[in-house]
Amino acid sequence: MVPDLMIAVAHTGPVPVPLPRYQTAGSAGLDLVAALEKPLRIKPLERVLVPTGLRFAIPPQFEGQVRPRSGLAFEHGLTILNAPGTIDSDYRGEVKVLLVNLGAKAVTLLPLDRIAQLVIAPVARAQLVETEALDDTARGHGGYGSTGTS
Repeated sequence: MVPDLMIAVAHTGPVPVPLPRYQTAGSAGLDLVAALEKPLRIKPLERVLVPTGLRFAIPPQFEGQVRPRSGLAFEHGLTILNAPGTIDSDYRGEVKVLLVNLGAKAVTLLPLDRIAQLVIAPVARAQLVETEALDDTARGHGGYGSTGTS
């Protein structure tokens, strides 16, 4: 079992927001809310950077992954453009969520609406070793669609 992490969280900006929380005992992500002073209308194909009103001190060897909320994606076509967004352990600025409306209708976000999930995950750092050739595998150079479409 992975031990729980202590992560410092600081409020920023003019909108008081609740601390993110897990909605159920089995939830992987903490819900982030929109730190908005007034409703925000997002037109189809429009992208907006939505503040969360929070800064995090994520420990070294971990990252924060900002992921879409499935209900917003399914019901409204609202998702995160750079999903998952990465919060590096040395970043101390406000977390903002880059939303895009892929739906056919405008979507209105209200202040404190849940807009994304924050998943804290371990990070492995790779040491790259330059070589002239790579080992052979059954897949080889097969790329997009090479293992079938269904």
